Amino acid sequence: MTPKGKLIIIGGAVDKGSFTESNFEDQVEQNLNFFEKGILKRIIDESKNGVNSKIEIIPTASKIPDTVGSEYAKAFAYLGADNVDVLKISKREEALDDELVERVKMADVIFFTGGDQLRLTSIIGGTPMHDLIVNKYNNEEFIYVGTSAGAHSASKSMIYQGSSQEALLKGEVKITSGLGLIDHVIIDTHFVQRGRIGRLCQAVVSNPKTLGIGLGEDTGLLITNGNIMEALGSGLVILVDGRNIADTNITDVDLGEPISIKNLIMHVMSIGDEYLLDEHKFTIHSKARV
Repeated sequence: MTPKGKLIIIGGAVDKGSFTESNFEDQVEQNLNFFEKGILKRIIDESKNGVNSKIEIIPTASKIPDTVGSEYAKAFAYLGADNVDVLKISKREEALDDELVERVKMADVIFFTGGDQLRLTSIIGGTPMHDLIVNKYNNEEFIYVGTSAGAHSASKSMIYQGSSQEALLKGEVKITSGLGLIDHVIIDTHFVQRGRIGRLCQAVVSNPKTLGIGLGEDTGLLITNGNIMEALGSGLVILVDGRNIADTNITDVDLGEPISIKNLIMHVMSIGDEYLLDEHKFTIHSKARV
């Protein structure tokens, strides 16, 4: 089934302007260049109701939900989107609350912030709210946005642990189930900045049908029809394609020993580039076309 909704997954550290700077609000017109080609502006543009869209920010993954939620709400307000609320869900029983579920039902956009993706999936996963989000994505003009932990959680399989330094040692990368809006991909975030290429390669070699997606900071993908991926933001998206792996020692070595992989394919996307998931077709767009 082709989903009617859209996914926007972001690698963390979204450039939303620095509201902690004393002169930001005084010089907001000059500082709006943070948003002109930015991801938050694109979220509003992609939503069916534009600046009038009902946006719910869900900071469940964060240890500082009040701070994170209010920062994003303020950023959206500067872009003209005033119908924005923060949906505070810090424990599982709140994800079962009928009133909070109804707020998700009325939303045009939900925005899961960064933090701990295992905290997010353990609180939201398997609840009526989770089922509603998946149903809205599949059947409505609805946008799921996730940054950092919220991006990790969007896929069926989710990395939840694994140090960058030890990621190509067998067993160092831990994978569990995400929220399952998209299948046959696995997502990593803060990718370039934290050197996470090794752990994404290990995730892919464990199941080469899975496309690895490494999202740089202030960088994301807009996914439409469950197939068309467009790169957004200021950095790079790294794709790791394991379908043509010729050989690996992953089943032969012991836990903690290094993994070898032969013929792993990698692509680098930047703003405006497109990748078709179903066809595995990558198109680089010139700056003029962007």
